[in-house]
Amino acid sequence: MPTHYLACDLGADSGRLILGTLDNGKVALEELHRFPTGATKVAGALHWDFDRLLNELKNGLKKAAAKNLPIASISTDSWGVDYVIYDDRGLPMLPVWCYRDSRTAQGVGTVKAKVEWPVIFAETGIQFMGLNTIYQIATEPADRLAKAKQILLIGDAFNFFCSGVARNEVSLASTTQLYNPVHKRWSKRLFTALGLREDLFAPICPSGTKLGPMKKNLAAEVGLPQIEVVASCSHDTGAAVAAVPGSGENWAYLSSGTWSLMGVEWPQPVINDQSRALGFTNEIGYGGSVRLLKNIVGLWLIQESRRHWNKSGKKQEFAGLEKLAAAAAPFVSLINPDDARFLSPDDMPGKIADFCRETGQPVPADIGACVRCIYESLALFYRVTLRRTERLIGKKIERLHIVGGGSKDATLNQFTANALKIPVLAGPTECAALGNILVQAIALGHVESHEAAREIVRNSFELKTFTPEDAAQWDAAAARFEKLLG
Repeated sequence: MPTHYLACDLGADSGRLILGTLDNGKVALEELHRFPTGATKVAGALHWDFDRLLNELKNGLKKAAAKNLPIASISTDSWGVDYVIYDDRGLPMLPVWCYRDSRTAQGVGTVKAKVEWPVIFAETGIQFMGLNTIYQIATEPADRLAKAKQILLIGDAFNFFCSGVARNEVSLASTTQLYNPVHKRWSKRLFTALGLREDLFAPICPSGTKLGPMKKNLAAEVGLPQIEVVASCSHDTGAAVAAVPGSGENWAYLSSGTWSLMGVEWPQPVINDQSRALGFTNEIGYGGSVRLLKNIVGLWLIQESRRHWNKSGKKQEFAGLEKLAAAAAPFVSLINPDDARFLSPDDMPGKIADFCRETGQPVPADIGACVRCIYESLALFYRVTLRRTERLIGKKIERLHIVGGGSKDATLNQFTANALKIPVLAGPTECAALGNILVQAIALGHVESHEAAREIVRNSFELKTFTPEDAAQWDAAAARFEKLLG
């Protein structure tokens, strides 16, 4: 008998409600509803239109109900770090801020004045990023926090909307830079240093926690029975990594989308001077594992460039951009994707041109050259990240699994194999939704273990293998690239 599950998968560009069907050792996904999520500019500030996003979820649930299938459960996964503040009536207090808003710079200064960076890293194992929750929360006016009853992270706020049960699931909680992965709780030391109430953030629950039935009024409104609401892995990368079709040892993953998250699953946090200096992060994965990884600006560079070209009347589709890049001359210009200028939106090609000028390189001559520059720079940054990961864990990585939307980009996958000099296995693309669904299935006792879930992924999707080529060319480019890292 097939079993059906719903995954609300929220990305920074778009959200989807996806139906997952588990049948005979295989899983299939069907997109029921897609909607734009992008942040809204209000008086120069970036917010999420939270009410609209909840309404889009309801629209998706109505489509699910119309299919008239016996659905077992639902869970939401989302990007990390952003949060919703609730008042004592359980209502969201607007605005719900976007992590790309410029206010975070002020938060960094506020936090630095109260607690030193080495202490923050020792407490959390999370790399410094100005957009982390710790810096965002430091910008909140005292009177707004005084009125707050509790804070939920984005994905968990959707689970709360569905179930009425407020929990911050651990994979998402670990992105805040307020969670201690050694003691497995909110960091008392940081809450004290920042003057935050300990009860402000809703309690933490493990990945795969059953929260209870869908609220009666919501179920009635959308036409569903009161299906189980599960906190699967609320962080989309946590969910994606849970579905990586890896087996055995010595593999790494790259969750490739707006962000590129590259790392390994590890049994315990790696919190030391070296991991801090290299900008690595210790996020929590399914089953209490640690996702030792590096957050890298990923296809955001392409997405923002495309947005700029489209606005300028040079309309481009992603497939067309890939073709132009493949045809462009190799290794003309390279950028450091880790440069802070590339984090913010607007005129990405202009920022790339500025970086090239400042580093004495030719400015990309056209769209193809610009996209080629992004692809090659990302692949070379993945190489640097892989070598650093190997140093931190004392092990050689023998293969890389690329999952997520970026796994469809054959040119970038081939460049990555060339740069890393190891085989790259690409797929599946919908890994966050897939992991979300499989963790629900484990929570409900329909799949016996995480290993069994990964085997289901291997049985359900064809993986494409990319074998390294042009080693000497890529080694020469890597030597040039490392000089740009500063």
